[in-house]
Amino acid sequence: MKNNLFFKSGLILLLLFISSANAFAGNEGVPVVGGIRLEFIIFGLTLVGVAIFHKHTMWVALSGLIAVLILKLGWDSNFQFIEHFTGSATEPGEWKTLLNLAGLLFGFAILAKIFEESKVPDVLPKYLPDNWTGGLMLLFLIMFLSSFLDNIAAAILGGTIAKVVFKNKLHIGYLAAIIAASNAGGAGSVVGDTTTTLMWIDGVPPLMVTKAFIGSLVAFSIFGIIGSIQQHRYHPITADPIGNPKIDWLRIFIVFMLLVLTITTNYLFDLPAAGVWIAIFLSMVLRPVPWKELPKALQGSIFLLSLVTIASMMPVDELPPASWQSSLSLGFVSAVFDNIPLTKLCLVQGGYDWGILAYAVGFGGSMIWFGSSAGVALSNLFPEAKSVGKYIKYGWHVALAYVVGFFIMLWLGTWQPLIHKQKENKQIEVTNYGNPK
Repeated sequence: MKNNLFFKSGLILLLLFISSANAFAGNEGVPVVGGIRLEFIIFGLTLVGVAIFHKHTMWVALSGLIAVLILKLGWDSNFQFIEHFTGSATEPGEWKTLLNLAGLLFGFAILAKIFEESKVPDVLPKYLPDNWTGGLMLLFLIMFLSSFLDNIAAAILGGTIAKVVFKNKLHIGYLAAIIAASNAGGAGSVVGDTTTTLMWIDGVPPLMVTKAFIGSLVAFSIFGIIGSIQQHRYHPITADPIGNPKIDWLRIFIVFMLLVLTITTNYLFDLPAAGVWIAIFLSMVLRPVPWKELPKALQGSIFLLSLVTIASMMPVDELPPASWQSSLSLGFVSAVFDNIPLTKLCLVQGGYDWGILAYAVGFGGSMIWFGSSAGVALSNLFPEAKSVGKYIKYGWHVALAYVVGFFIMLWLGTWQPLIHKQKENKQIEVTNYGNPK
């Protein structure tokens, strides 16, 4: 009842704001307030609402989505509702991104339970060190997995292990480190993250992207160590397995099959969610599917889908000139703005150092819990991570790691822009701003 009241109140306030801004603007088209289009203002208010009302994130995001849709349909003559989602002859629609996100978030919620029921997390304390380095080893495993798996899968598997070995008592700083590790691993691999896959498809050489691993490893040496020490002081790792847990190898096979089919359908059809659900339905003949996990993932999934949809409707038609300064800024932007459309714009613009950009947009989203799909998926398992204030307060080391990793990578390799292809026979101007030494 309270949620419904909150949703209605927020929506009414947003609609009143739209109407008043339109009257204030006094012109046709989308209202502009203080030189800023109203879409961005509503998006900003939505993000502020998420930060303040972290227990009602789904309702805040839905309110913002409905307000932006009403604004676009009522005042933006260039906005085509159906084509925006289904696509046109020249532009792909948003349907594939939204379908993949929904399929992965719900599918990996089931994967997490299957993996937990396999008893592998119960056995791991036998092999992980009993001090803070045990948590560090787990973070490194997550980062390694995400270099070839989807970062959502890496975060979910790592979070499931952490939930068991730390007795479901996880420090928010360590949760931030899990999210950071899952994003760091995929930043330098063209099969580890959607953004890097987009670069590969668009013609960026895969070896150019691997440069991002330098920044990721430097960042890991900061957030990994600090996050692991935070967790050890909060609740140490379980010294030894309780009892004599036996691994369910059929469930391990299901997890392996799910991951293989996810990678396969991602490579063949750019639809990793299809592989997830094919594996889930095939697994029904081997073990019962934990369908009860789906309602638990509902609110977090709706939240992320709403934010991604809002971001896709923002009129971002151009970016600042390609430089290391703009790449650094895009890392911070990706903490609150979907990094997929940002990456698409960068590819159209051209002239970036793609390894540095991959690190920025891939790892930058770790600085806030909803800045990446891995963060949203993990927060479904650990709702305490949804407090933006606490996340920034205790996960400060992620932002520090991002900045240090960025400048170390820049210092070691310099800014090396690359025109990966010509756009309509027009030469793209490349600016080299040098190193910030």
